[in-house]
Amino acid sequence: MAQKEYKIAVIPGDGIGPEVTREGLKVLKAVASKVGFEYRTIEYDFGAERYLKTGEILPDSALEEFKKMDAIYLGAVGDPRVKPGILEKGILLKIRFGLDQYINLRPVKLYPGVWTPLKDKGPQDIDFVVVRENTEGIYLGIGGFLKKNTRDEVAIQEMINTRKGVERCIKYAFEYTRKRNKRKKLTLCDKANIFTYTHNLWRRVFKEVGEEYPDIEKEYAFVDATSMQMVKNPERFDVIVTCNMFGDIITDLGAMIQGGMGIAAGANINPEGVSMFEPIHGSAPKYTGKNVINPLAAISAVGMMLEEIGEEKGAKLVEKAIISTLSSGKIKDLSTRSGLHTDEIGDMVVEEIIK
Repeated sequence: MAQKEYKIAVIPGDGIGPEVTREGLKVLKAVASKVGFEYRTIEYDFGAERYLKTGEILPDSALEEFKKMDAIYLGAVGDPRVKPGILEKGILLKIRFGLDQYINLRPVKLYPGVWTPLKDKGPQDIDFVVVRENTEGIYLGIGGFLKKNTRDEVAIQEMINTRKGVERCIKYAFEYTRKRNKRKKLTLCDKANIFTYTHNLWRRVFKEVGEEYPDIEKEYAFVDATSMQMVKNPERFDVIVTCNMFGDIITDLGAMIQGGMGIAAGANINPEGVSMFEPIHGSAPKYTGKNVINPLAAISAVGMMLEEIGEEKGAKLVEKAIISTLSSGKIKDLSTRSGLHTDEIGDMVVEEIIK
């Protein structure tokens, strides 16, 4: 029987995106050779340069091509020459909504050798995952203005949650908690005391779906309390499930307590379709082409991609290589002050893989 060849769409994007994806692909090549699987990458130039030259952001035909892929690997999107929101909505949100990537998955894990601003907390304390609903909520952009640019102006933006959207997100979170098989505890993060209708729906669905998972411990936490506990007692959490807006906020807090944007990766997942993987840092345009950005977040995204497409052995190899690299003491700082070049850090991870 012929071995399957994975097809991976690569969107290097803007700023430092091409530099960090280059290192991620270098690691992917090493893992494929070590583990033994075939893959083919197809690169797309969607981003600021293409938009500025042609006015095109991401055509519908590209979405149709993406649907035939096994995964999408993204670098970064954003450029100061382009008005904020144009590329983000035209590329990121269009892919998320167009491919129905209804789960945003964000591991918050402190690796050995990485500094955290939380005093007296270590890798044994900071290791949880946020499951964020990714295609509904306030991000749908439903709303408008009344009497715009007058003293009586009214601005309205509505939070939309459907039973279907909430249920599939919560079900995914329960399944993920069971598969993760650590503390087997799922926390619903909401603001049900204020968001009377939308988060009442979340709580009802959480309770109903939860009855199918008697092996999973369940708890409720308001988003403000969740934020405080992430700082005070991060060891309290195993998996957190939450709405789009709250997920957006608490995952950035999560990135900080795990050592910063230089190590954090995320996935936009359609469990029945094509998913997209990316470092969660931005395009950092002032560092473009300087070869000084730490690529570990982009490399972590490769690990997440491998796990999602079923190459779990390869995913574990990537994480092990990252841990070994960080534990070696060679990387003193995850920021541009490390004194290391982007490709040097990528080479370190590759060396750990091919050992």
